Amino acid sequence: MRIARLYSHLNGLEFLLVHRKRLWNEVQQVIRAVEASACKTKISKEKTMPGKVLYSPRDLNRRFADLLERRSWKESRVSYWVTADERLVRQTMGKPPEEQRREIEAAGAAPIFSYNQTDFVKDRVALEVQFGKYAFVAYDLFVKHLAFFVGDRIDVGVEILPMKSLQEEMSSGPAYYEGELYNVIRNGRGVPAVPLVIVGVVP
Repeated sequence: MRIARLYSHLNGLEFLLVHRKRLWNEVQQVIRAVEASACKTKISKEKTMPGKVLYSPRDLNRRFADLLERRSWKESRVSYWVTADERLVRQTMGKPPEEQRREIEAAGAAPIFSYNQTDFVKDRVALEVQFGKYAFVAYDLFVKHLAFFVGDRIDVGVEILPMKSLQEEMSSGPAYYEGELYNVIRNGRGVPAVPLVIVGVVP
């Protein structure tokens, strides 16, 4: 595969080029190493394109995962406790998980365990490969990467998406670069408040 377009949000790409150039090179190597034609394995059952051979999102994700894991990119989780009391949420948000739970309980509220999980993290860079439903991408961009950044676990997030031309050769539902670029720009320069690199790929 190859990179067709890039968008740097809050100088995400510039940060990588200056501070994590080796990792950025690694990401590019992984993209180039994915043989998209080998992932054209899904037979469409949709009325609009019956019997057409499509790219399989599952196979593409698997190829990326295999290549990234070989280079020691690993899953990471950020755990925290939530409650219905807005004041308590604000008061405990920046504290360690166990301290959050104790404070919520001490205030007489019910603590609820939650977490955010990112598939690939290495040297404070988070990477999501997203060929799934469009809602998952919004969650990555506006929740996951932000949670890891605010929690001081990463400095930048990278989101790999299909370009529209590739998405049209997949089953319905996946998000695509052009649409998510619009969503980020529409929210203004500072939202989400985390440096990002949005990468659009093609076969």
